[in-house]
Amino acid sequence: MDTMTENDYLIAWGLYAFAAVGCLLVWMRLTTWMWRWLREPLRVLMAVLLFSPTIVDPVKAKVAPAIAITALDMLFKVGNNAWRAVSDLFMYGMIAFGVYLVFVLIRLPIERASTARRERAEAAKAAARAEERDDDQPFGGAGDDRYGRPPVPNNPQRMRVEPRL
Repeated sequence: MDTMTENDYLIAWGLYAFAAVGCLLVWMRLTTWMWRWLREPLRVLMAVLLFSPTIVDPVKAKVAPAIAITALDMLFKVGNNAWRAVSDLFMYGMIAFGVYLVFVLIRLPIERASTARRERAEAAKAAARAEERDDDQPFGGAGDDRYGRPPVPNNPQRMRVEPRL
């Protein structure tokens, strides 16, 4: 039987890459409901499983998806590429999670600063609204606490309503 030509090999990898991107998009959609610190590592793990290659034929430098080689070697008990594929998966996983950890360590202080800045802005808005609310009433009792001012002690004009200027 005739072996795969270079063109067949590239077509097969193109089809696999297209299907793997589709599977990764479905996985991303399935994990949207999860807590972020669980969702992101699961997405990295799925990307590693789908896109990790392993060498199948060292002479011709042919590679195949490591998860497929592992599954086929274990299912049909053919060949001895399963351990090489598992070690490649583990290596790519370590690299991917290392890059993800660096990304998280860079992102964490930026998010904390952004959260603090947002909280300060909201506190300033709340203070401005409270101040605006205090000055919003055109009439108020002299020292009456209905409008947010503390009552004036022993005020003889407590019942008198004066316009604010």
